Amino acid sequence: MWRASDVAAAPLWRLLAIAAWLLSAAAARAEPYGGPLFDAHLHYNVEAAASYPVEDVLARMQRAGVRAIIANSRPNDGTKSLAAEKTRAAAAGVTVVPFIRLYRNRADYTGWFADPTIKTMVDDELARGTANGPYRGIGEFHLYDAANANAPVARQLMALAQARQLAVLAHADDRAIDLLMAHAPRARLIWAHSGIGGTPPERVRALLVRHPTLMGELSYRPGLTEGDGRLSPQWRALLTEFPRRFLIGSDTWINERWSAYEDLMRGARLWLGDLPPAVADRIGWRNGAELFGLAEPVE
Repeated sequence: MWRASDVAAAPLWRLLAIAAWLLSAAAARAEPYGGPLFDAHLHYNVEAAASYPVEDVLARMQRAGVRAIIANSRPNDGTKSLAAEKTRAAAAGVTVVPFIRLYRNRADYTGWFADPTIKTMVDDELARGTANGPYRGIGEFHLYDAANANAPVARQLMALAQARQLAVLAHADDRAIDLLMAHAPRARLIWAHSGIGGTPPERVRALLVRHPTLMGELSYRPGLTEGDGRLSPQWRALLTEFPRRFLIGSDTWINERWSAYEDLMRGARLWLGDLPPAVADRIGWRNGAELFGLAEPVE
């Protein structure tokens, strides 16, 4: 720790060397990640579809350097409309990875896990697929009470995901993650927000160790960054330790998030720049691309 008396007593050459080092370190740290992005948490809900046409949202993704998305929407019509725009999506350089969301309306958020018609809807959607091919996952779904992870439909859908090799996007606390994985230990579970309630990084780490197919998505993650938008030391350490287990996302659950879409992606690029380049590439793009077998984007 430098004290004022130390600085005053230091020779000029040493002060200049320290200043040059600090400026160099700050410049290196300020360089954002510049590679492709995989947005692993994107909604094109009915409210967004009414205000932002497909060509508009694809243009926002293109400008932000987003080359692939997990699309899940309330209702699923929004995802199907994105998947149907194959020509526009290809022109924008965006690959749509469609998920089945469990919500036909807002009422489904709090009761889907015990509603057998939700399981029927999922089966029907899987049978139909999309204009861009089959669905690749289920979710995002919410579990506001961890005990509901043991409800019948939650159990059935986890078993279905494991059997059909579908990914699952779950908004839940750490207790619910353990319960969901107990139903389907080999399921590819993406933990939305990696614990939106502020689950401590050490608890996130313990779950990653316990469940080898668990991945963490990082939108809205409390404590991920500090006031300047840079990674906190705790999260920098965790992401560097588990570079293959995290994804970025936008979570466009309200229209304001669509209005700010490019800023959200700029924010992700800023903190990704605090990581070693290979780690930033993995979390920003490669983990999602490998999870769904996507080709390298053509520049």
